[in-house]
Amino acid sequence: MAYNESINNNAKAGKQMLIGLHLGNGYGSQPGAWRMPGVDPKSYTSFDARVKQAQAAERGKFQFIFLPDGPGSILTDLETESPSFNLDVMLTLAAVARETKRIGLVATGSTTFNEPFNLARQFKALDVMSHGRAGWNAVTSSGDAVAANYGRSIPSSEERYGRAHEVIQLIQALWGSWGKDAWVHNQESGQFAKRDQIVPVNFKGKFVGSRGPLYIPPSEQGQPIIFHAGGSPNAHELAGRFANAVIGAAFTMEDARAQRNAFREAAERYGRNPDELKYIPGLMTTIAKDRRTALDRRIKLTGSLIPQRVAYLQQMLGIRLDLSRIDEPLSKEQLDAARPSPYDPRSPHALKIAKEGWSLRDIIAHGVIDYHPVIVGPGIEAADHMQAWFEAGAADGFWISPDINEDGIDSFVDEVVPILQKRGLFHQDYEGKTLRDHLGASDQYGVDLRVLTWSKDNIEK
Repeated sequence: MAYNESINNNAKAGKQMLIGLHLGNGYGSQPGAWRMPGVDPKSYTSFDARVKQAQAAERGKFQFIFLPDGPGSILTDLETESPSFNLDVMLTLAAVARETKRIGLVATGSTTFNEPFNLARQFKALDVMSHGRAGWNAVTSSGDAVAANYGRSIPSSEERYGRAHEVIQLIQALWGSWGKDAWVHNQESGQFAKRDQIVPVNFKGKFVGSRGPLYIPPSEQGQPIIFHAGGSPNAHELAGRFANAVIGAAFTMEDARAQRNAFREAAERYGRNPDELKYIPGLMTTIAKDRRTALDRRIKLTGSLIPQRVAYLQQMLGIRLDLSRIDEPLSKEQLDAARPSPYDPRSPHALKIAKEGWSLRDIIAHGVIDYHPVIVGPGIEAADHMQAWFEAGAADGFWISPDINEDGIDSFVDEVVPILQKRGLFHQDYEGKTLRDHLGASDQYGVDLRVLTWSKDNIEK
């Protein structure tokens, strides 16, 4: 089926969007967030801070929070910037689980450098303790710096994704190895569990294996939800086979629509209803009373990074930019000579902002070289952006990355969420208790037999 036909006017279909919150290092999406007034510079190590942020998102009825993970790679200059990730995603979500009631809890776990049994145990334990709110963002790892932390080299793409397909199936098999009705816990009869419903997996594949069983009973939603993050053909296949949601990255509506369609087509190839797979791209926000106030806030956040961002903008537009004229608009000659890079989808938007007459400093402050669309202004601008993408079939929802978490989450909840609710685009309250409920995902316990690829040869006798 060609999904150009399904530029699915979601509003007409009566659907509502999903909203998640990105929580990386806890400070915010901008490198300078840790230095801003009102921000505790030590909150990087504070689980209480992360709980407070999750509670703010839950107040806004967000369906989930999302914690990325490296694993273990340092991607920033620690002399002046904080690390990008949490201390430990599972410990963080365990702390959050105890202090929240409805919001979903999604963490990244690499299929490349983790053993399936350990991942299965960690995520299902989180699912049980959170009463069915856990999600696993199953991704492969790339980059030699990450591999070096494990004393290994990065496998080929074919091997990484081959392993990922096996890991996900094995983990789901382990999740289902304790039968759905196995736990009796009958004090009077003395029967704790039904032995015949707790069975080993005995799987040995090309990349991974496990005897099993896992010794954890099902949660209220049965087992965790599978997420995936990526945009390559390999990502389309992995998510199309296993995932209920995709953490997406798209700078333009056209790219987002193409990505969403590619994932939906992949899901259909594996015998699934494409509506089972939700595409959720990112949105970075600086919400303030007006554009000028928001730009000034972003300028403070950018600080010493402005020169290197101007240098990058030069490459995007193909013209020379003068730092000594940072507070002046680009000249007519510059604008006429500008040629947006065909290799960078952000370039046309950067030129559009420049042609509006903003100073060079303000152009940078608009977030034109951030890796997701950026809203810098009042809440209605964020709501309009989200509605446009949602109704054009470019997104099933959004994961929000505020500039500063300390007040940026509350600003989104107070200024954007009510507009979306009034327009009928976002729910008024949680309709269910589990992450599966929030996503409208169908019941699943164990492996989805529609996408099972194991052969009899993989099952140990």
